Amino acid sequence: MKEAVLWHKEGDRVRCDLCGRRCLISINALGSCLVRKNIGGKLYSLNYGKLIALHVDPIEKKPLFHFLPGNFTFSIASAGCNFSCKFCCNYDISQVYRDRKLEHVVGDEYSPKDVVEQAVSENCRIISYTYTEPTIFFEFAYDTAKLAHERGIKNTFVTNGYMTPEAVRMIAPYLDAATVDFKCSGDPDCYRRIIGVPDVTPIYESLLEMKRQNIFIEITNLVIPGFDEDMSSFRSLIKWIRENLGDEIPIHILRFFPTYRFSDIPDTPLESLRKAYGIAKGEGMKFVYLGNVPGQFEDTYCPSCGELLIERFGLRMSRNRLKGDKCPKCGTKIPIVV
Repeated sequence: MKEAVLWHKEGDRVRCDLCGRRCLISINALGSCLVRKNIGGKLYSLNYGKLIALHVDPIEKKPLFHFLPGNFTFSIASAGCNFSCKFCCNYDISQVYRDRKLEHVVGDEYSPKDVVEQAVSENCRIISYTYTEPTIFFEFAYDTAKLAHERGIKNTFVTNGYMTPEAVRMIAPYLDAATVDFKCSGDPDCYRRIIGVPDVTPIYESLLEMKRQNIFIEITNLVIPGFDEDMSSFRSLIKWIRENLGDEIPIHILRFFPTYRFSDIPDTPLESLRKAYGIAKGEGMKFVYLGNVPGQFEDTYCPSCGELLIERFGLRMSRNRLKGDKCPKCGTKIPIVV
């Protein structure tokens, strides 16, 4: 347990300023994430240093295709989440406090130094805060990321984007890249009905702050059958990204598979993914990929001359033809961190 960051008092209650919910928490009550508690008029993180997952992954699995391609990242997570997605593929760790109604914090004890030393021992150039929402273990992620930078290790968040601008500004000096995960193309009704999120506005505010703070961004969108069938929300999302973040932001269109409380929903049809791909390219996005479909639109091509730059299969890079960050044929500079 550690005193939380980014909160303020409102009488006997405390207002958490870490995620977009901005929970107002009474004495001895928990925030929506179930891992932050008002104890004696102060807000505490209950899960500091309690990790439930530690793995070595290809950076492409995050997915980050334009950030240190071909490298491995040391991935960590604490249990819990500030979303309650009915389709979460990591529900056994993200929803553990809601589903099992646990009254104790789960996970093994680690220090930031432990994590950084393990990343070094695994020859990882990157640490990723992932599997569940990094915001719910923000204090530990912050301390670890700061120490990682001192050792020359980069840091990435895989996030639902529901951070406040204050949280983005706080982590920005130590956060090198972020994968921001949209569901149902950001459709507000979808977020209310199957994710339990009343307002999607904080996601866009967070993205704008990430851009201002020069955090490298890639975006995913999970296409769930039965939602946004006409792709109108997806087209609107792509237009917003192009107009506000630029046409070089990598877009990953992800296939849904039945899981958790959505086990009776079928896989996303390939034709739906290809339709979304065509819309994103048609709206002018230069780097569009399909996820969870090995061998389908995973490669990177030069937007100027069409030269094949990076080949991938199943979230692994198999060939890199870039000359530094430039196309080997025409010399176009590619928005990629190498």
